[in-house]
Amino acid sequence: MMRKKWGRMRRLAGLTGTLMSVWYASASHGESYFNPAFLAEDVSAVADLSRFEKGQQQAAGDYRVDLWRNNDFIATQDIRFTNVDPTAQQPSDRVKSGGLEPCIDTDWLKRLGLNMRAYPELEQFEQGACIPLASAIPGAEVAFDFSRLRLDISLPQSAMVNRARGDIPADEWDEGIPAILFNYSATGSHGSADDSYYFNLLSGLNLGEWRLRNNGAWRYASGDNYHTNRWQNISTSASRIIVPLKSSLVMGDSNTGNDIFDSLGFRGARLYSVDSMYPDSQQGYAPVIRGIARTYARVVVRQNGFVIYQGPVSPGAFAIDDLNATSSSGDLNVTIEESDGSQQNYTVPYSTVPMLQREGRWKYDLVAGDFRSGNGQQSRPFFTQGTLIAGLPQGYTLYGGSQLAERYSAFALGAGKNLGGWGALSLDVTHADSQLADDSKHTGQSLRFLYAKSLNEYGTTVQLLGYRYSTRGFYTLDEVAYRNMEGYEYTQQEEGTLQKEPVVISYHNLRHSKKGRFQASITQSLGDYGSLFLSGNQQTYWGSDETNAWYQVGYSSGWRDLSYSLSWSQSQSTGLADSNRMMAFNLSVPFHALMGNARSRNTALGRAHATAASSHGSGGQNTWRTGIGGTLLEGRNLSYSVMQGYSNEGGNTGSAGATWQGTYGTLGLGYNYDRDQHQYNWQLAGGLVGHADGITLSQPLGDTNVLVKAPGASGVRVDNQTGVRTDWRGYAVMPYATVYRHNRVALDINSMDEYTEIENNVSTVVPTQGALVRADFQPRIGRRVLMTLKQSDRPVPFGAIVREESGGLLGMVGEDGQTYLSGMPPEGTLFIQWGNKEETQCRTRYVLPQDSVAQVLVMTTTCS
Repeated sequence: MMRKKWGRMRRLAGLTGTLMSVWYASASHGESYFNPAFLAEDVSAVADLSRFEKGQQQAAGDYRVDLWRNNDFIATQDIRFTNVDPTAQQPSDRVKSGGLEPCIDTDWLKRLGLNMRAYPELEQFEQGACIPLASAIPGAEVAFDFSRLRLDISLPQSAMVNRARGDIPADEWDEGIPAILFNYSATGSHGSADDSYYFNLLSGLNLGEWRLRNNGAWRYASGDNYHTNRWQNISTSASRIIVPLKSSLVMGDSNTGNDIFDSLGFRGARLYSVDSMYPDSQQGYAPVIRGIARTYARVVVRQNGFVIYQGPVSPGAFAIDDLNATSSSGDLNVTIEESDGSQQNYTVPYSTVPMLQREGRWKYDLVAGDFRSGNGQQSRPFFTQGTLIAGLPQGYTLYGGSQLAERYSAFALGAGKNLGGWGALSLDVTHADSQLADDSKHTGQSLRFLYAKSLNEYGTTVQLLGYRYSTRGFYTLDEVAYRNMEGYEYTQQEEGTLQKEPVVISYHNLRHSKKGRFQASITQSLGDYGSLFLSGNQQTYWGSDETNAWYQVGYSSGWRDLSYSLSWSQSQSTGLADSNRMMAFNLSVPFHALMGNARSRNTALGRAHATAASSHGSGGQNTWRTGIGGTLLEGRNLSYSVMQGYSNEGGNTGSAGATWQGTYGTLGLGYNYDRDQHQYNWQLAGGLVGHADGITLSQPLGDTNVLVKAPGASGVRVDNQTGVRTDWRGYAVMPYATVYRHNRVALDINSMDEYTEIENNVSTVVPTQGALVRADFQPRIGRRVLMTLKQSDRPVPFGAIVREESGGLLGMVGEDGQTYLSGMPPEGTLFIQWGNKEETQCRTRYVLPQDSVAQVLVMTTTCS
């Protein structure tokens, strides 16, 4: 026994000596040699370890790595790595890279944004051939951190194609796979006096670039003397993107944009610019930063104390036109850090309103179709609409458009300007000719003014301050579509439906045209004492003293993890009830704040919180409520709340509810009561995806989704997705992907069972609008085997590499020919290699017992 123990210690010392000899030899840049007799008395029992002598600690092959270019994340991708030339790297680099270097070909260089025209000598390399970056591109650097599987490629700025920061080339966008999509939601309530049920179904078909969608709903209600049972088709449309135009085409039922004219429903066609197709640095509005650098310098731009841009510039004049539109306002502080250590500092005042576009950006919107409204009192005239917004130099934006129909025409023209320290504003005028329901003709104009400004030194933000003044004869297309000059819109009913009392939705009176509309949103920060906010709008009419108005003012703050708010609101609608005023107070106290233990946040009690709320209405209605809520289960996918309250009009009130987010959907159950009724309610929502590999159930789908494919890996959690796990076949749907951006899809390896392994658990996808993209994973499902490998009655040499030929399973032989392999298929062929010659490699066929799934199998096999 002591002899065996001593032998193992001697081998461990020999292995340590190997690593030390490699280190010292590398540090001295000299040749190294390690005598394999330290590991075994019989030298032939040790595999060829010469690669360790040259700093090659890892085997060449394909590795899935996170690829970064100039500190910008590009993708998570499988890349082929080859053994590095020992003379081409410093010893420390060889150790960190595992002795490997990536095989980067011309296709990868184009994807990385290299200006291929600047390096005509790259044309001599065939497609797929590895390019030595350091020699082919002066100034290029490659760093591979094997322990983190991170590959950093640094390319000189002068070698790059002039592309906006964050831009993802269109050839990397994924149109997704063909699929049938169903998204459903159902709600129901059963009370002491009535029943109500609602079902909504959004169905779709993805074929290449086309997206077909249909949205329909069924509503049922019954009670004392009334009954409603109706199915309604809400919309049907077909859409696709047009990449060269960075636009989208929609045909069918949709809505117009609201940049210049009010948004309208239509049935027809729309072609419009899509902001999300542009990188973040090209969306919205941001000023062009101009300056002059004396030397090769670095420009740093800060807003509200945060660095929002940093990049190099050459000596001379420069212009930075790809700033991210980070916030609505806040002056930009620019620092030019010269190479000699000196600095230049100046401020560029910056505010924006929705109508501002960055310099050189054009945005258009074209619509043709029938006006479409759910209001039964409106007709469906055919109309066309076109708008154009252009970003001009010096912070100007010019925009305009037209809206034409048989009984209506309107033309708009406006301009916006960044005024620097005075904020930003836009001003436009719309001229309209209208013929109303009584055949009377009217002509009028509407003037709109929008303003935004941030007084950061005072903590004040005017997010939007606007006013629209319309002359007596100005009408919108929505108003011209009314069949009658005035009337109420009631709850929609079918013929023969009984209703105790009609419910008024809205009221219109075309004899009183709109006059003035004011809207505002102002926030005042009080530092550690919370913040105040004011928001509201008011619409006045010609020939009437009535107004539509809504105002809200409030204060919110907190202490430690406690939060509270106090708010007051007032609303008033023409033709309907009197104005309603309401004051409310809310308080939330998390239990972990009372427990005083940071670790309590991860307990069910620590994740709970107590709430209290009260309100007072202008009609004398007073209510108060208290309750508790929180989340349960390991994945925190079960939320609950229990409330108890009192109302001076309804007496005691109470409610209890819980919502569970599962792999195949969400389910909610609830109960509430007051003095007059008891009501039970429920909700169910989920999705179904049909694809080439079968059918997958999911949580409610978003507009753009990701299909996770990990065949055989059941019950595996998807990172950062509450309740999402792979089904029994290894498939799952990750809803709500971000379009035209890198989406990281990762499987939680800690949730895999002991028979499932996966080499690369991270994938990256870039979906287009409405796509179902697939994230492929290759799990290994199988047995665990402690195998003794022999050749001609002798153990396979120490350090030999073992591969399973069908699945690429890798292992290394230890002492006495033993190797541990997991994820083994029931049968297959192993390839064992301990050198480059034919006599230093062998193969063996194996078949595992059927009952070996739940245990580690110990076996011996001989290779030849």
